[in-house]
Amino acid sequence: MRRLEGKSALITGAARGIGRAFAEAYAREGATVAIGDINLGGAEEAAAAIGQGAHAVRLDVTDQTSIEAAVRAVEERRGGIDILVNNAALFDLAPVVEITRESYDRLFAVNVAGTLFTLQAAARSMVARGKGGKIINMASQAGRRGEALVAVYCATKAAVISLTQSAGLDLIKHGINVNAIAPGVVDGEHWDGVDALFARHECLRPGEKKTQVAAAVPYGRMGTAQDLTGMAIFLASAEADYIVAQTYNVDGGNWMS
Repeated sequence: MRRLEGKSALITGAARGIGRAFAEAYAREGATVAIGDINLGGAEEAAAAIGQGAHAVRLDVTDQTSIEAAVRAVEERRGGIDILVNNAALFDLAPVVEITRESYDRLFAVNVAGTLFTLQAAARSMVARGKGGKIINMASQAGRRGEALVAVYCATKAAVISLTQSAGLDLIKHGINVNAIAPGVVDGEHWDGVDALFARHECLRPGEKKTQVAAAVPYGRMGTAQDLTGMAIFLASAEADYIVAQTYNVDGGNWMS
């Protein structure tokens, strides 16, 4: 039997990248999946590619009305939410003396407030339904340590780890398990932008930072979205029922805790 048979999942930021890989993996395991994304066209394309059991829902995690509408849409279509994955996130970097309030506000609005208030809306739905659930937040190895040029992003992901701990302790009495995944460096289209930012601030050639970080991974390469799907399935399944408020590193050995 597939591990998520009959479950209903909502994944934020799922039109591409890690979120889309999770949606595909959940569908293979028998879940119905709501592809939540601010880019509705991209979400519809992803849902169509996944096929039966997947559907798109517009979701802007910085807008409370949008969050609540997305949760209602899944409730009405699937009868409730069994699994939430808080995947939507933004990245930026700058030396501390050059950080702007605009960048700070934007990253905290998506990475922290977006995670908290989407978690809250899904948890309220799960509590009202009375069947428990699984909530998985996407943290990062950046939340485990400071990085000279990445102060704000690191702070947001440290906050996600902390929110996972507090929410996990609070919600388990309702049968809701809250845990997180902390990826390392994950290859994908977003890394072109990340590499360009590092190149500008560290005076590197295009592609040089990506080569450096890949070489630093003990496993021998950068991760892929598919490297994370096993943990995402496990934490969403009944196999993880006794796991509460934990953040799991899936990073090729980059960080040990």
